[in-house]
Amino acid sequence: MELKEKAIEIYNRLKKLYPSAKVALNFENPLQLLVATILSAQCTDERVNKITPDLFKKYKTAEDFAKADLEELAQDIRPTGFYQKKAQYIKEACKMIVEEFGGEVPRTMEDLLRLPGVSRKTANIVLTSAFGIVEGIAVDTHVQRLSQRLGLTQNQNPEKIERDLMEIFPKETWKDLTYLFQQHGRTICLAKKPKCEECQLKDLCDAYSSQH
Repeated sequence: MELKEKAIEIYNRLKKLYPSAKVALNFENPLQLLVATILSAQCTDERVNKITPDLFKKYKTAEDFAKADLEELAQDIRPTGFYQKKAQYIKEACKMIVEEFGGEVPRTMEDLLRLPGVSRKTANIVLTSAFGIVEGIAVDTHVQRLSQRLGLTQNQNPEKIERDLMEIFPKETWKDLTYLFQQHGRTICLAKKPKCEECQLKDLCDAYSSQH
């Protein structure tokens, strides 16, 4: 089976398994999603969702974050880890949003990437889930792991993995792909002990076939 055929088959099976897969972070507007995504770096979405309700009650606008006391903000987000750095990114990104974008989260990849602490992964998640704009595929640890195990990429670098996936998956699948991979990564294709015997993709998986 050639790679593009295999990609469609993987997508179709995952879509059947997880019909309602979507971003796992809770948010009500683009700013909240941007902040939550920055917080989710090297932290579980579940933990981020525990602290954001209080955080978003306290800081409602980009201006609120921009004016926040850095040390206080760092303590507010402490449970997410790397909190000093994340607080700095959030404060600086929101300052830029206020000064250059009229307090509104920008809607282009180019502008989002100018914000401190924003990678292509973060920008893709914000564009897709907050604005319905599909420019690429967000590559997090789940997407990276599944892509490599399934033999869809040989690359380690998230941007190169994204390029490989964009080449083999049709554009209409990009929006859901990250969330389908995430859900499968959380339930079946675990980092340490994947449940290969339960996996609906094992006949398409390079890692599985190399062991059996």
